[in-house]
Amino acid sequence: VQVVESGGGLVQPGGSLRLSCAASGFTVSSYFMSWYRQAPGKEREWVARISSSGGTTNYANSVKGRFTISRDNAKNTVYLQMNSLKPEDAAVYYCVARGTYWGQGTQVTVSS
Repeated sequence: VQVVESGGGLVQPGGSLRLSCAASGFTVSSYFMSWYRQAPGKEREWVARISSSGGTTNYANSVKGRFTISRDNAKNTVYLQMNSLKPEDAAVYYCVARGTYWGQGTQVTVSS
């Protein structure tokens, strides 16, 4: 089981990024999938989750209304669309499968 994140980078406040989480060794429709983030000096924070069926999504209050988690079963990939980014969104973002299998993370920097 492996998940690999990509799509991070530098974006200005108010901008958008889409993170991708490519899965291998399992199908993303088999597990619930989550995104977490960790900023320097801060504890790891749960961001969003999508159920195995894809019918249920949940978000941390800090990102609700700005971030969207989705899944493409054909590509075996989970996404995190991030809009209206704020400096406090800057962190390393991690994709997690079934709450167990973590990726290496992708850096998101929000700065002008």
